[in-house]
Amino acid sequence: MPAVVLRIRFTSGDQTDVTYRPAEPIREHEVVDHITNILSSDTGVLLCQHGDRLLVLFGRGVASVELSPRGAVL
Repeated sequence: MPAVVLRIRFTSGDQTDVTYRPAEPIREHEVVDHITNILSSDTGVLLCQHGDRLLVLFGRGVASVELSPRGAVL
């Protein structure tokens, strides 16, 4: 599956766009469930990229997630 772009809104009100590429192949319509399950688990850690940087996203600080398979929502 190709990477998807997520717009993450944090509990502080800030937001950022990150790229997420699942480690295992999943169907495109299952991505939202997959991400929700990861962030709502006890560990709640999602590995993403922001530009050239690897980013570890912790579920505790995330208020909402928007999904755009074609790029950032402008």
